[in-house]
Amino acid sequence: MARKRELIRFDWFMKFMLRDKADFEILSGFLSELFKEDVQVLSLLESESNQTDKDDKFNRVDLMVKTSKEELIIVEIQNEFEVDFLQRLLYGTSKATTEYIKKNEAYGNIKRIISVSIVYFALGQGLDYVYEGTTNFIGRHLHDVLQLSEKQKKEFSLENVSEVFPTYYLIRAEFFNGVINDSLDQWIYFFKYGEYQEGFNAKGLIKAMEVLDYHKMSREDKERYEDYYENIREDNSWAWSRRVEMEEATEKAMEEGLRKGMEKGMEKGMEKGMEKGMEKGMEAKEIQAVLGFAQLGLSVEQIAQGLKISSERVTEIIENQKQS
Repeated sequence: MARKRELIRFDWFMKFMLRDKADFEILSGFLSELFKEDVQVLSLLESESNQTDKDDKFNRVDLMVKTSKEELIIVEIQNEFEVDFLQRLLYGTSKATTEYIKKNEAYGNIKRIISVSIVYFALGQGLDYVYEGTTNFIGRHLHDVLQLSEKQKKEFSLENVSEVFPTYYLIRAEFFNGVINDSLDQWIYFFKYGEYQEGFNAKGLIKAMEVLDYHKMSREDKERYEDYYENIREDNSWAWSRRVEMEEATEKAMEEGLRKGMEKGMEKGMEKGMEKGMEKGMEAKEIQAVLGFAQLGLSVEQIAQGLKISSERVTEIIENQKQS
């Protein structure tokens, strides 16, 4: 059996430890495995995760880094469910797009934004645990993909239209089944289980094993880390309890609505049934009266006048009787 080593959670690393450029190797390694190309993180830009006061949100850690290719990458870890999470991703990339261009710069200088999200909840519906989202333009009639011109490729050092727009990566850690198929899965295994297995060789993981080893932390750091982790558990537990309460309240409301609907329906049904029954009873009496008078030899007009109904109705009843 492969030997395992307990590591510190990656969100703790990003929030409290990723300040030394020497540790950029860890994040660069993960991004390289995700993008399947070499990524070099050059600097850490200001973000929410740079806050360290007591009011920090434990359930979300995000930061922005700049790479050697001048790309801006938003890396985010989300522990708690948010129904509008995808819309917030759009806001984040849109905000970064406008903030990192000067007013007098040409649009061609807009930096490419990449959003990477590691989530620990059921985001959307799907079977995979890694998703990539890009923007392309598809022909309505010929279904071809719009391409950059040679001049655009040369001017902006791009190959595809999709590179102009933000790219989104979603890693749903909770959906990972633990089976290692490639080096990226080694990272996702670490995200989900907080462990490193002997034999892992993904870029950055060797360094992560050295830096994030829980047993190498000082007593004070371990206490801070346990407090942080406990806050995550408590917040997730509270959020789960709230969701259960809301689901139960919704279910109760639906049951109450269904019960009232059924009662109302039965009430309406009984009213209609009584009306229908009375109509049928009156119709039966009318038929009996017409046929009785007809047997006495009264004419159609006499019967109609006596019962105060139309001659057509009297004729209809008599004809139906003859056919039956």
